[in-house]
Amino acid sequence: MLTPDQAKDFDALLPGQSTLAGTSRRTAMKVALGVGYAASTMPIMAQTAIKTSAQGLVTGEGIYDVDGFAVPFFHAAPAGKKNLPVILVVQEIFGVHEYIADTCRRLAHAGYLAIAPDLYARQGDPGSYGEMAKLMAEVVSKVPDAQVMQDLDGAVAWAGTHGGNLKKVGITGFCWGGRITWLYAEQSQHVKAGVAWYGRLVGASTALTPKHPLELAAQLKAPVLGLYGGEDKGIPLTTINQMKDALAAAKGNAAAQASEFVVYRDAPHAFHADYRPSYRKEPAADGFARALNWFKTHGVA
Repeated sequence: MLTPDQAKDFDALLPGQSTLAGTSRRTAMKVALGVGYAASTMPIMAQTAIKTSAQGLVTGEGIYDVDGFAVPFFHAAPAGKKNLPVILVVQEIFGVHEYIADTCRRLAHAGYLAIAPDLYARQGDPGSYGEMAKLMAEVVSKVPDAQVMQDLDGAVAWAGTHGGNLKKVGITGFCWGGRITWLYAEQSQHVKAGVAWYGRLVGASTALTPKHPLELAAQLKAPVLGLYGGEDKGIPLTTINQMKDALAAAKGNAAAQASEFVVYRDAPHAFHADYRPSYRKEPAADGFARALNWFKTHGVA
């Protein structure tokens, strides 16, 4: 249930709508989601940044409740449509900014209800940080995996009451969100397929991040397509090969056996991020086409 204060914000959400209108109704949100870019991503490559039209779509911000906390989100969907397949869009370390909102719009034009929750909402506003190291130390490193899994469940629940078909749920994420994509596909009963863009597969075990995708490969509940760069300095090809081996060894697990990797030999990390110098147009376009096909093949579309 929403608290009384959250209910005041939530009363603007008419059936099928999620845009919060007016300054007073934004109290549950730190900033407007899906607008501008995080300061720590500068410089912005305006000449390559893609701006997808919202024509024919319903887009906006909203909140949903998770254990008394109002989780903000951005969403996009085809206007006037119901029973839509759902895609959870998981942010990079920089939060739900313009690039993530645009990705939602692209997916909406492909026929999906796309929802990108602010998964750092309890820890801080990534858009306000000008230094990546400080952002990592003060916000990202303090986000528990368990919290993220619960907030994604909340996003699925919201979608189910706002035109989404919960028999057709997929997930995709970038960098930090790529790792989360693997984890959610390994832990959730909701998703039918996932697409992980250059998500870390291994790491140190901590109280907040107790296990990583490689350790949970045998528990995969939905097939994942991993899209990675051969020149990614932060994700060695050896870890991708380890994950391939772990998935192949998971005999009897159909999701693990069906999962695949595509490695773009000359692409760096974040090759899909069109607003950054790391952007590579051809791998980005090919990867997105593969993602749409993956969701269709595995029953999300």
